[in-house]
Amino acid sequence: MYIEIICTGDEVLTGKIVNTNFAYMSQKLEDVGLTVKWETTVGDDREDLLSAFLRAGERADAVIVNGGLGPTVDDLSQEVAAQAVGVGLVLHEEWLERMRSFFTRRGRTMSENNVKQAMLPEGAEFVDNPVGTACGFAMTIGKARFYFTPGVPRELRRMLENEILPRLLAMSGTPTVIRLKRFHSYGLGESHVDSLLHGVEALAPDGSVKLGFRAHYPQLETKLTVRGADEADIKAKLAPVEAEIHRRIGNYIMAEDNDTLEGVVLDHLRQSQGSLAVIETFTGGQIAARVAPLPGAEAVFRRGIVARHFDEITTALGMLAAPSCDADTPTAEFAEQVAQAARVQTGATHALAVMVAIEDGEDRIDLGGTVCIAVATAEGVASRRSRLAGGRDWVRLGATEMGLDSLRRYLQGLPIREPNDFEKVDKP
Repeated sequence: MYIEIICTGDEVLTGKIVNTNFAYMSQKLEDVGLTVKWETTVGDDREDLLSAFLRAGERADAVIVNGGLGPTVDDLSQEVAAQAVGVGLVLHEEWLERMRSFFTRRGRTMSENNVKQAMLPEGAEFVDNPVGTACGFAMTIGKARFYFTPGVPRELRRMLENEILPRLLAMSGTPTVIRLKRFHSYGLGESHVDSLLHGVEALAPDGSVKLGFRAHYPQLETKLTVRGADEADIKAKLAPVEAEIHRRIGNYIMAEDNDTLEGVVLDHLRQSQGSLAVIETFTGGQIAARVAPLPGAEAVFRRGIVARHFDEITTALGMLAAPSCDADTPTAEFAEQVAQAARVQTGATHALAVMVAIEDGEDRIDLGGTVCIAVATAEGVASRRSRLAGGRDWVRLGATEMGLDSLRRYLQGLPIREPNDFEKVDKP
């Protein structure tokens, strides 16, 4: 089945807004075995929109149109869709009432121009949007079935997953029972994992399991798309493949499916009634920022200390007798002292220290930085020292991830010093 995505809006066309919606839609379609054949971006121009709709209607089987369902004069999707098939617009009374209730619940008065969002092409199929005021709809233009969605990412994502994907799968004749299993890892590159997992798909019968990857440094997402007759069939096919993936790369798997690394850390601490203090340099507080806002973190997160220089850390922790630390050569021993002092000062059960020194010079991929990490508890302290390759942003992202992953490993009773594909190896 040929699928086209049309993204509308002058802001998208001119690059003022990064088109993350297309990336999301294309990835979601790929996850369920549907491939996008064409992508078209068109501005807020009637003739250009009409041309794009008619061309897509000739070559595609299904088209997702994103954007242009708002209340303003440059939101043209309903009008141009109606023009493409020669029909008028009709008021969707039920949606109009839902919009009015939407505004009333928020203590606001609906503007008259919002009525425009309840005007749909005559004969169009209503497609629900449970989290916004833009009314989705579907209709046939040429030989293709068009699905019109709002540009607001939160609204698009809910509609795509709940409404549009099931319709597309039914159109394609693909079994509607599809499971996407995801493994999130850090420390192994995509080609390395691909090599380690060679042949795992063969553990499931009839090509029913497809292996794929999505690299977004510092994490790697390993994906299994599983097709089956029903949920029981899916589980039976998935079980041996999943077990083998855990056997081959298990320690590097930080989280699965919709879980996150910081969520896994928080869950472990909550289950053990633990608490956490974080001390970090150079990462700009990104470790604390990933943990502290999570639901339930108020019972766990004690304190975050962020500084650019090591002496500021020792001063904040009252480490009067601490040895000086050269900014260019942090040590694992120094990180251990910082973590232990932070645990004592805050009363936390666990303290994570991430000390980073970036190398001087141009911000190029062949530079790097030294990262010293320590996790301290009342029972002792574990640490590691690593040199990460890459420029400043690469080191900052890698240090943040390595710090959180080291804490995750400590909480799960795993070694925190396993090899890392992103470590810098100096030439002899």
